[in-house]
Amino acid sequence: MALRTVSSAALKTVTDLGVNNARAFVTTAFLCRKTPPLGPMPNEDIDVKKMASLVKYRSYNRYFTVADAAKKKPVWWKTYRGYMEKRISKDGVDIGLPHLQRISIKEKKERRRVMAENKRNADLEKASRLRTFKISLDEVQKIWEINSAPFYIKRLADHYGVFRDLFSMAYFLPLVWLRVCYSQNPSGQVYHGNHLTPTEAASAPEISFDGEEGSLWTLLLTCPDEHLQDNEAEYVHWLVGNIPDGAVRAGEELCDYLPPFPARGTGFHRYVFVLFKQDRRIDFQEDARQSPCRSLADRTFKTVEFYRKHQDNMTPAGLAFFQCQWDDSVTDTFHNTLNMGEPVFEFIRPPVYHPPQVKYPQGKPLRYLDRYRNGKEHTYGIY
Repeated sequence: MALRTVSSAALKTVTDLGVNNARAFVTTAFLCRKTPPLGPMPNEDIDVKKMASLVKYRSYNRYFTVADAAKKKPVWWKTYRGYMEKRISKDGVDIGLPHLQRISIKEKKERRRVMAENKRNADLEKASRLRTFKISLDEVQKIWEINSAPFYIKRLADHYGVFRDLFSMAYFLPLVWLRVCYSQNPSGQVYHGNHLTPTEAASAPEISFDGEEGSLWTLLLTCPDEHLQDNEAEYVHWLVGNIPDGAVRAGEELCDYLPPFPARGTGFHRYVFVLFKQDRRIDFQEDARQSPCRSLADRTFKTVEFYRKHQDNMTPAGLAFFQCQWDDSVTDTFHNTLNMGEPVFEFIRPPVYHPPQVKYPQGKPLRYLDRYRNGKEHTYGIY
């Protein structure tokens, strides 16, 4: 009855407007028609008029068995599990160390005890009220590195496309804080995307991290933006394997350190330190290069292939990276270290040509002498 009333009202409105078009009524009827489902609806086979004739489960175990079988049965509609799996798959596959660690009941009780003691401490209350209470920033830094830093570094790495260009459809949470220092000054330290010059990164940095006793590690320094012939390849700048207890100098240097050499005119390049935790000692004979390695062909590298080769024995655990662009030291690296000509990807404008200066210029403008001044800025005189 309702559909008949809506259709007649729509037809009457169209007729009053003087539009004699049959498509108006057809469109209205189509919009009012109920769209059929894409497949069978849940419990469609149950007759609600004969509820008494339904078979009773009579026990919770029997109901749980039937419900579990129904949950595993494929359906055409989107379930909550499917929605969450699709949402998680956007970031790729997590190849890092396990990080979902639940707090034990003992730790919760200890936290509540410490909080209760702090609330009853009159000295802490007085110091907080008078704004004289001091907090150790080193302790705050340690807690932040353990709890919040991995997620912070992952967001930065996603922003700079580090996981996309190194591991394709995979990512990891850097649970191990990697400290990279090219100099003692704060400007010479590597964080997560800060700028350094090739001159500052001319020699191998000091690496430190918290490694358990008896553990083995692998350190990699690579650049996904530097390859001169293949956009999908990288150049390995440093590779050290089987590092014992976090002592990088005691590890096996598979490829010696090469300073950054971003070509002129190509902008900023990303240089990424990746730390892998090994399950056992690995034979890196196939990955070793001759020392010193001066051939860019031998330094051609792909992080994802290196990880796939050793994924059963190592797991990425730490990450740090910086950005770098051309300076004068890159020319020296190409000529003296790599023994090759320097590629230039920008137009270098030559200096303006001036003919030799004459002592008695005839027919020249009054500003003729300005082009021969020693200063860069012209200081025009009063004529």
